[in-house]
Amino acid sequence: MAAVGEQPRGSLIAKPHARLIWEFVALFVAAPIAIAVFVNPVYMFATLSAFCLLSVFLIRLTGDYHWKSLVSGWGEVRWGRMAVFCVFVAVAAFLVMAATKPGFMPNVSPERLRLLALLWVLYPLLSALPQEVIFRVLFFHRYGALFGSERSARLTNAAIFSLAHMMYWSPVVAVMTFVGGWIFADVYMKRGFPAAWLIHGLAGNILFTMGMGEFFWSGNVVRPF
Repeated sequence: MAAVGEQPRGSLIAKPHARLIWEFVALFVAAPIAIAVFVNPVYMFATLSAFCLLSVFLIRLTGDYHWKSLVSGWGEVRWGRMAVFCVFVAVAAFLVMAATKPGFMPNVSPERLRLLALLWVLYPLLSALPQEVIFRVLFFHRYGALFGSERSARLTNAAIFSLAHMMYWSPVVAVMTFVGGWIFADVYMKRGFPAAWLIHGLAGNILFTMGMGEFFWSGNVVRPF
């Protein structure tokens, strides 16, 4: 594992301060809850884009971040482990769909394959990328030192990543994003941003390919109130 503070991997460098604590709670706890309760899910991408821009501003405000780490470090990717992870995600997604939709089989019609081809290009850029900037770069660079250890920081990161998906009001989404958040945070801390972005993008694309897009589609959201 990279030493604490080493770039381009994730670092716990922010100085603990009461203002940062309140800022963290507002951004990663209060805001997701408010969004889930009050914001129409159709505005998900607009909200994500706004938070990404705010994250870039806060990262710059914090200082000492090496922006080139967003595009360097591809040599840290462990392709064999990435392939094993993809198989694990595909199997897990199939089991979830089989359990929730008896008789389920992935749709491989030409129309859906064309849609999936577009999705495999757009999801990593429009969803996984801004999420990684918000939940990995901003979180660890500005707020990481609020936690007592890297393990505590990763656990908190997984929790707030799951909370950010509260807008879907789905226990399946909550569990999967918690597990995913833990894995993405671990990869970010050990291998850097490109590896975390890649594994996040692959995970999302595989879930959609296996039919789990219905769990993450704003049109299916039903608030329990």
